[in-house]
Amino acid sequence: MNFNTEKGSKVAIITGATGAIGKAIARQIAGLDSYNVVLVGREEDKTRKAMKDIIAATGNQKIRCEQTDLSSQASIQALAERWEGSLDVLINNAAAAPPKRQETPEGIELQFATNVLGYFWMTQFFSEVFKRSAPSRVVNVASTYAGDLDLNDLEFKRRRYNIHSAYRQSKQANRMLTVAFAERLKPFGVSVNACHPGVVPSKLSRDMGAHGSDTPDEGARTPVWLATSPLGRQETGKFFSNMKESVCRFCENEQAIERLYIICASY
Repeated sequence: MNFNTEKGSKVAIITGATGAIGKAIARQIAGLDSYNVVLVGREEDKTRKAMKDIIAATGNQKIRCEQTDLSSQASIQALAERWEGSLDVLINNAAAAPPKRQETPEGIELQFATNVLGYFWMTQFFSEVFKRSAPSRVVNVASTYAGDLDLNDLEFKRRRYNIHSAYRQSKQANRMLTVAFAERLKPFGVSVNACHPGVVPSKLSRDMGAHGSDTPDEGARTPVWLATSPLGRQETGKFFSNMKESVCRFCENEQAIERLYIICASY
């Protein structure tokens, strides 16, 4: 696919674009001058509806949608292979939180495949496009609700699966992989940052028993800021909350970060 972008225009991908936060992110970016927006979602009907809603809300006709399973390496690779042209911004936002342990058709635990490997594969398979498009940037929607990562049992084959532990682990992994990719892509003019969007009432939050007090637009504010502001290009390998840098203890363990990257690369 190719937007045939005009001079000065930019292209942004938002994954999980049918969810509460993802759709708000996409709408806010579409409302800015000169942005072409690609909505990536698993369900074609939902993604097309989101596209129509955003066009109606913003008047921006340069919105496209791509049906992609973010838990599938093959599906993500196919998206990258059919991509043509530049890519200025990738916002990794898609997430799943199944109440019981499930596996993808490839036999990978679903939450790890979607929330961690999905981010990893999107960044990995589009890395050459980012380099050609530099200065470009990746924004990983993570969370302050993070922890419980076990590098010896990332798929809960040994541990008893728990929706909260699996989610917290995935968000810790997002923050750690942000540092891994930031170091690898910085020499090429690509910044990679992570952020906490707030707690928004959504299907995912309801599945986890959280009600959320932030509106979708409030949840989208920090990801959009990192995706479009000068600071989001100048900084890399950082974690942000409420449009401010936040100390990330998970980003300090270089050995664990590298081990996690190698494990993800082995899939």
